[in-house]
Amino acid sequence: METAQALLAIILIDLALSGDNALVIGMAARDLPEAQRRRAIIFGGAGAVILRIIAAAVVTLLLAIPYLQLGAALVLLVIAYRLVHSGESDAKHVKPAAGLRAAILTILAADAAMSLENILGVGAAAHGSLALLAFGLALSIPIVLFGSSVVVRLLDRYPRAIWLGALALIWTAAEMILDEPAISIRSVIPWSAELVLTAVFLGLIVAARGALQARRAAAVH
Repeated sequence: METAQALLAIILIDLALSGDNALVIGMAARDLPEAQRRRAIIFGGAGAVILRIIAAAVVTLLLAIPYLQLGAALVLLVIAYRLVHSGESDAKHVKPAAGLRAAILTILAADAAMSLENILGVGAAAHGSLALLAFGLALSIPIVLFGSSVVVRLLDRYPRAIWLGALALIWTAAEMILDEPAISIRSVIPWSAELVLTAVFLGLIVAARGALQARRAAAVH
């Protein structure tokens, strides 16, 4: 019975947290030519799994590093900003190889930030069982690869949905900041702090993007 409960918990955690990885991969690959999207998704998905295996191997060490989760959250905020304004550049001036490299680097940076959260969640649900941990890692592979393809297709059809993806990343970053063990502020703040922090970060990203667009418009005129 305990094993069944652990398996169910791992499946739910993987669906929630691997979905974030799939979201980032899909968002980063959306502007690539069709021929390069599959490569970005495969490389990004493989990177997500490799990073999780590494994180799983050193999870005890990772837990002992102060402010690591806070740093990972800041990385996610930077990536969210880059993804929502990346479409501003003219695709004609972007070399395909450079675009592919940039997409893969963005994916790997986000994977590194989110792998910590995924491993901690799956590791806790596995209760020290290497077999269950391996199951959780293996399950994340199809979720990431299939989910990324779905995200790309949705963004092709609804380009403005990129903001929903950015919001998901910002929300994740807010959660990671509030759950940072070195700060321990989750227990002393109101339940709405997560919502407020997400709104503040979203406002900053919108303002930064608006300022960039204003500078570009001024430079043109």
